[in-house]
Amino acid sequence: MNQSHTMKNYIRFLFCFLAINAFAQPSSNFNTSRNWSLHKKEVFFGIGGTNFTGDLGGRDKIGTDFSLVDLDWPATFAGFNIGYRYRWHPFWATSTELYSGMVQGSDENTNEIIRRSRNLHFRSPIVQLTQRIEWILLANEKIGRRYNIPGLKGFKNQMQQVYLFTGAAVTYFNPQAEINGTWTNLRPLKTEGQGLPGGADEYSRITAVIPFGIGVKIGISDMWRIGLEVSYNKTFTDYIDDVSTNYFDPVVLQSQVGSDAVFAANPSKENQTWFVPGEQRGDPDEKDAFYIANIVFTRNLTYKPPKKQNWRRPQSRTKF
Repeated sequence: MNQSHTMKNYIRFLFCFLAINAFAQPSSNFNTSRNWSLHKKEVFFGIGGTNFTGDLGGRDKIGTDFSLVDLDWPATFAGFNIGYRYRWHPFWATSTELYSGMVQGSDENTNEIIRRSRNLHFRSPIVQLTQRIEWILLANEKIGRRYNIPGLKGFKNQMQQVYLFTGAAVTYFNPQAEINGTWTNLRPLKTEGQGLPGGADEYSRITAVIPFGIGVKIGISDMWRIGLEVSYNKTFTDYIDDVSTNYFDPVVLQSQVGSDAVFAANPSKENQTWFVPGEQRGDPDEKDAFYIANIVFTRNLTYKPPKKQNWRRPQSRTKF
């Protein structure tokens, strides 16, 4: 075979290859380095549960505070999130997220004698705005079909991801307790003498938070993914549950604030001699935290699914 014939065959092969690739490209982006760019912009929303770890509630022994083994499962409360995600690299993305939920805790949920006798409880709404960075550990992303021809099998969509995330957040909280059948804001009651002579410092209802989490997502269509995210949120306050330092003088509370403050500060139902002014009410050395677990739905804003093409066999006509 001479060189001229070989060159012609090579040119024909190259032309056919380019033609097929050009035909397939509008509806296919498989297994290439550009697949991640088809997911640059996404919106997401989710629903799940929130669980608090702090001075209230917990399991049946002291010494397991602020850890997974101390989770008070009956105190899990619902929450939801919504956000926007931008991916600028195959392995990196950033998300802006707004989360709203409720955390709660009660000494009635434990059999540990000191906590149970203390008999404190609370609930608090949580509204958190987070800017986080995500490290994508694993991504398998293939979108579309290689050819849109009936009877010709193409690749199936693959949109799996596993990622870690952290960031910075600002969180609003407002602890409440049930007094005479009414949920009452605790901060104005100064339960530990906040702002009063000899009492604790007043606290803000806004705190910084650092989230640490892991997520996994799988594709359910060209445009949608479903996943699960779990995060641990470390706060910089010890007053989400309105409990931190020592018991305050009830006489001063009665005169300065009122009877609701006296009850909220010390509703102990037994062993009352353990809970007198100056005795420990909470642990100021450990800041509060909470866990969030959400089922998340993600909608792709970047990828445009191809229009369906109708494939028809060419009709031949016999000429006479």
